[in-house]
Amino acid sequence: MMGERRVMQEALFYGFNLERHVPDNHLLRKIDRFVDLSEVRRHLEPYYSETGRPSIDPELMMRMLIVGYGFGIRSERRLCEEVHLNLAYRWFCRLGLDGDVPDHSTFSKNRHGRFRESDLLRKLFETVVARCMKERIVGGEAFAVDASIIVADAHRRRSVAKVEDLDPTSSRAVAEYLTVLDDAAFGGATPIEPKAISPTDPAARYTASANSVAGYAYSDNYLVDLKHAVIMDVEATTTIRQAEVGAAKTMLERTAEQFEVAPSRLVADAGYGSAEMIGWLVDERGIEPHVKLMDKSERTDGTFSRSDFAFDPEGNLYVCPAGKELKKYHRSFPKRDGLTKDGTMIYFARKHDCEVCALKPRCCPNVPARKIARSIHEAARDKARAIAKTEAYAVSCRERKKVEMLFAHLKRILRLGRLRLRGPSGAKDEFLLAATAQNLRKLAKLIPFPEPAFAL
Repeated sequence: MMGERRVMQEALFYGFNLERHVPDNHLLRKIDRFVDLSEVRRHLEPYYSETGRPSIDPELMMRMLIVGYGFGIRSERRLCEEVHLNLAYRWFCRLGLDGDVPDHSTFSKNRHGRFRESDLLRKLFETVVARCMKERIVGGEAFAVDASIIVADAHRRRSVAKVEDLDPTSSRAVAEYLTVLDDAAFGGATPIEPKAISPTDPAARYTASANSVAGYAYSDNYLVDLKHAVIMDVEATTTIRQAEVGAAKTMLERTAEQFEVAPSRLVADAGYGSAEMIGWLVDERGIEPHVKLMDKSERTDGTFSRSDFAFDPEGNLYVCPAGKELKKYHRSFPKRDGLTKDGTMIYFARKHDCEVCALKPRCCPNVPARKIARSIHEAARDKARAIAKTEAYAVSCRERKKVEMLFAHLKRILRLGRLRLRGPSGAKDEFLLAATAQNLRKLAKLIPFPEPAFAL
């Protein structure tokens, strides 16, 4: 028999428990155990006035931002709508059924004001990292570093040729760019001026990654612990190699200072294999460089490479395959002693030794005498070459994929393939919030709920 829906008279009172309507296996219920915002009010207290109307609770705004970046809700206007409608979001934000959701404009006012002035988002990220260490999912022995290009909110076909063509009063992003022209992470990373500058977000650099259309973008730099791929630090830079290498140094130093954690080995790709970076890791930090070197010493034209010459550290000289010495200083070349601009030393053979040598066609057929360049960090580079021949290096190459998986998760699941905020501070805020959300999701995945204690 066909049933019929009967419309009953609505009840005057309802008994509704929001706690019962959030499933036990919901991601927000798992994340909520690790969100500690008890210090938010104390941290922000100096940035609020003692008079006036009560403000929106900053803990509510932080919880809403965690929801937004944890579930890929990129728009703050849409975030407010989702929190208003979704019961699980209301439960996580401690709003109940009748709590008012703040207006989306409140986020903009606080983000450009007290949040940035107090560096609150960095504080939130470090609090989550400290919780990861407390839960013992951070090994601290092996770190990996890498960067990924994130497209900026700027039209790729609009540009100006020079910094002087920018209007400092046109937007907040332009004014902020003019303050970071000497910053090592942005304008000070290289003396080469960009050929195209975006008028809406000039700090973003015109670049292109493989199989993508050229446009303005930032680099999102991650320092990751390889035990469970926990993000230990994050930094926003311009999209050039020098800035990314500088960010790696900054993140390693900041992690050691903030958490007293220093890895014994660092895993990275060839972009971090410069002589200066390898020397800094080995000589100043005592870290094993599991990094592919930028090495141009090997020749492909059939002549002897530098590896065919034996280096004598006691005599500070090279010995060629014919047994002749190459030195930094000869009496006939007094001006050739010293370093070049890129930090290399030049070792020269004597001209009369090379002229009569039977191996000259295989050594220096087009010049009178052979010379060899040696970096001042060559001892550290030799250590990296020795590490590259070990099984541990092969393991590190496989583990480095954990960083790439984090970037894939960032762009595909959290939908941070394109920035919504402009300027260096906007990129920094978005990268910090996304990394915080990734670490919280990692905690929720790895740390199970405690077993309930049943009474006997």
